Amino acid sequence: MYQLFKSKKSSPFIKIKEGIIPQNNSDKFRINPSETWGKPRNIYIKMFIVLRKKTILTAIAVILLVAVSLSVVIGLGAREAKTERKLPVYAVESGQNAVALTFDASWGAERTSLIMDVLEKYEVKGTFFLTGIWIDAYPDKVKEIAARGHEIQNHSLNHLNMSKLSVTEQIKEIETVNQKIEALTGKKPLYFRPPFGDYDNTLIATVRSLGMQSVQWDIDSLDWKKLSGGQIADRVSKARDGSVILCHNNSEHIVEALPLILEGLKNKKLKPVTVSELIAVDNYNIDSSGLQLRSK
Repeated sequence: MYQLFKSKKSSPFIKIKEGIIPQNNSDKFRINPSETWGKPRNIYIKMFIVLRKKTILTAIAVILLVAVSLSVVIGLGAREAKTERKLPVYAVESGQNAVALTFDASWGAERTSLIMDVLEKYEVKGTFFLTGIWIDAYPDKVKEIAARGHEIQNHSLNHLNMSKLSVTEQIKEIETVNQKIEALTGKKPLYFRPPFGDYDNTLIATVRSLGMQSVQWDIDSLDWKKLSGGQIADRVSKARDGSVILCHNNSEHIVEALPLILEGLKNKKLKPVTVSELIAVDNYNIDSSGLQLRSK
């Protein structure tokens, strides 16, 4: 134990054999220079060492906390990196100088027969992606498309943003249309085009679970923007082997644009075919650009 001595003179310090302890808070960090016996600064050195230890321990704790936080962030990033983005088919590595000429149908029907007239004049078959609401409004047109040898595929029931729907709702949007088309034509669609080109991983997985293929496009005619026939044809002129061309069945100038489009494709030695002739449903890979590659 330490021995305490009281100095003869009044002092705010209590002498300790090993040093000096202040008697009040105001002298907390005072050192009495008159004290020459013993080791008056030892206790302050010890206090300094204790404070240093606390600082070091605090720093270590902060470093560990930062390290843990970084590991969590890195782990989440790695997890996201491992989540592969699922893509529909935008185009195909064809090698056959072929393109798919497609028409989405969600409103109107008065130009549909005229489109088929032009296609047949050039001995070409097109692919029509139909919505359920269009099928219900124009069942005879659905039958006519099929009877004239053109292809019919699925464009959803109500033309909604599919990525905003639950899996159950997505299935209903797709399967209901499959049933409608099969009832009218005897053929069940194998290809699905999401309205607005809106999709996510969940939708692509849903479509695959139904044994179908998701299809986008790499050439957008923008015919729905009321472009002239020449402007529409000019946009389609960028098509190349394996391209999927997007048009609409009732856009204002599609009928006058079609002969220009077909002549342009012919000049580039590109043959229009149906979607099922161009795009595989199995034995394929899709690269990061949406290009479908046949498995070898």
